[in-house]
Amino acid sequence: MNTNGTFIVEGGHRLSGEIIPQGAKNEALQILSATLLTEEAVRVENLPDIEDVNKLLDLIAGLGADVERHDRQTVTITAKNINLDYVLSESYVRDAQRIRGSVMLIAPLLNRYGQASLPKPGGDKIGRRRLDTHLLGLQALGADFEYDEERNIYAFRTDGLKGTFIHMDEISVTGTANVLMAAVLADGETTIYNAACEPYLQQLSHMLTSMGAKIEGIGSNLLKVQGVSRLGGCTHRMLPDMIEVGSFIGLAAITQSDITIKDVRLDKLGIIPRTFERLGIQMEYLGDDIHIPPQEHYEVQNFLDGGILTIYDAPWPGFTPDLMSIALVTAIQARGSVLFHQKMFESRLFFVDKLIDMGAQIILCDPHRATVIGMDRRNPLRGIRMTSPDIRAGVSLLIAALSAEGTSRIDNIYQIDRGYQDIDTRLRALGAKIIRED
Repeated sequence: MNTNGTFIVEGGHRLSGEIIPQGAKNEALQILSATLLTEEAVRVENLPDIEDVNKLLDLIAGLGADVERHDRQTVTITAKNINLDYVLSESYVRDAQRIRGSVMLIAPLLNRYGQASLPKPGGDKIGRRRLDTHLLGLQALGADFEYDEERNIYAFRTDGLKGTFIHMDEISVTGTANVLMAAVLADGETTIYNAACEPYLQQLSHMLTSMGAKIEGIGSNLLKVQGVSRLGGCTHRMLPDMIEVGSFIGLAAITQSDITIKDVRLDKLGIIPRTFERLGIQMEYLGDDIHIPPQEHYEVQNFLDGGILTIYDAPWPGFTPDLMSIALVTAIQARGSVLFHQKMFESRLFFVDKLIDMGAQIILCDPHRATVIGMDRRNPLRGIRMTSPDIRAGVSLLIAALSAEGTSRIDNIYQIDRGYQDIDTRLRALGAKIIRED
């Protein structure tokens, strides 16, 4: 796929129809890493066909695992013969550097083979994303690591992981996943306190349990793991992507569209629907579908004491940081004002300068806070040329462009392709005017 690319977006059109969210990107990276914990076949269903997932699959295949792609959404991985020389090779370092999800390969490789390596990983440039939680957690379980400055990699070794008590110093999703995957085959009992408890972690825990792991406390921030000697194969179906669900809710509202989002797994969405309802968006829940009818106006609900609504991100079950930029764009045409407080990453709000150029009334208070003064459709946004800085900001700019008057050009759409499968094709099916240019 083209590593740059451009979307030409003709805005101002109302959309209508049904759309099905893809499989969850953030879950996929954990689940695929976990397939290396066993030499038996693991079948993964509802996998999104996106850049980040495909890069991780290439990395796993490079390690020597048999990767059988049944169709775009289904894969079977059999990690029987792993090439340990590749783990320490220049090509592995180069490929692993391109995707942050590669950090979760450490625990499976340590468990199975006693060694692993990790280059400083890539991913979104959304501020500091430290590795301490991963490294210290694995160290507590008995892994030694050292940093090779010349090659810019961390090298890990262990003579055998042993269960212990771990108090996570931050509620890291990928950090918890790594420690959990290390603990399931460690000798003895591991207690993980202050663990992340996102639906993705719950899914990983259920998958590991079906492979033979013994995990208590799934869905809470206190996990107790009794190590087992081996894990077997399984079939795992991934959740729909909650970030896509939120993205489509925001898109429907700001473009006055009539959209039904199918098969959303409402029971796993937490406070996401309620947060968008606080922006005034009407939603109808039809079984496991969400219908957003066209709305001329949507009015922000203030706090009960009359204070201006503040939306902030927090570890689950709080509002996910991946939807902060979507909610912010949606608020542009609301009636009322909202303060957005992005606590978890310090660079994720810097894309608002493009929204201001489009005519949005936004005050960027500091790297973590922005106030949106809703325009209540008095003035439409205007199309401009812009660049996608990361996955979520890229889709937020796409949503803004679809609501704008005139034509927008969004460059570097590779960032969008990393997280959203065929987003232009799927939105065109709803009536969006989007052209992809190489």
